[in-house]
Amino acid sequence: MASKASSMVYFFVLIGLTLLFSNNVYATDYDNYINVYELTNGKISIKVTNYGATLLSVTVPDRNGKLDDVVLGYPTIDGYKNDSTYFGGLIGRVANRIGGAKFTLNGVEYNLPANDHGNTLHGGTRGFSDVIWEVTSYEKNSHVSLHYHSYDGEQGFPGAVDVYVTYMIIGGNRLGLKMEATPLDKSTPINLASHSYWNLAGHGSGDIFSHDIQLFASKITPVDDKLIPTGQIVPVQGTPYDFLQSRSIGSKFNELPSGYDINYVVDYVPNGHVHKVAVVQEPKSGRKMELWSNKPGVQFYTSNMLNDTLGKDGATYHRYGGLALETQGFPDSVNHPNFPSQIVNPGENYLHVMVYRFTAHH
Repeated sequence: MASKASSMVYFFVLIGLTLLFSNNVYATDYDNYINVYELTNGKISIKVTNYGATLLSVTVPDRNGKLDDVVLGYPTIDGYKNDSTYFGGLIGRVANRIGGAKFTLNGVEYNLPANDHGNTLHGGTRGFSDVIWEVTSYEKNSHVSLHYHSYDGEQGFPGAVDVYVTYMIIGGNRLGLKMEATPLDKSTPINLASHSYWNLAGHGSGDIFSHDIQLFASKITPVDDKLIPTGQIVPVQGTPYDFLQSRSIGSKFNELPSGYDINYVVDYVPNGHVHKVAVVQEPKSGRKMELWSNKPGVQFYTSNMLNDTLGKDGATYHRYGGLALETQGFPDSVNHPNFPSQIVNPGENYLHVMVYRFTAHH
């Protein structure tokens, strides 16, 4: 995988340079400008909105060539504005949870919005998935790039940060995300994540128990009853969390209290290159989704909190109707010195790459 990983990183560097010199498309009325941008190459199509830099849909063929949208979402943009599921959102400044809604950095304690049982979840009460992003470049057959300027003190976080995300179609069957952030004046934690919910049988086709999943991760970071990491890192072997060999999501579900919602420690050589994180297959459609990333963790979530949510195309999403694979830094890293640091200093650049590869097998 080393050569493939290196070539993928090289591809993203080339894409980055290309986008730097692309024609820019700026909103004329920024405060009220919300639009939907479609990318398609005839084989795969996606839709993104600049509200929350949100991934709205991903349409791919099954083994018979039938097209289905495999991402859960709302029928209108208004649904995303009143959203508690974070469907498809670009999450930040710090994704996942921060225990006690506070952390200390360089001797200063920062207090954040406590929007989840006394803790901070997904950036606070108005994270990056709840703001309007500026579209800086758009080519229908290749990419859409977005920018957000996060001000000093936003949601309690220190320092101003420029944040960029590019969604791109790569080749015939891959979707790439490149997330970047640059602190302008202060050191600050940054942990961006994409929060899409997947159902490879089609977004409204029921539960995901029959999906087979393999996670290239032999450890997890256990959590307390409020889903805050204890600071431990423990092996998955012999537990219901072990997906080192592919098996169905539902095969050991009855051994869990309410489903999967845990950070996995990805097995990889920490060289900054992308590495394979997961493979998901759905038997009826034959669809297969492979995920690569350059981050050390991935949150595996089985939509345990979905509750008869009205979705696209008249669908109703029930509990366990989708799965999320959020590549990330570890949750609550700011309060656990033994976890990989999420602190990014002025002059440094945060980079998070995700690549999805879609195929269908007979």
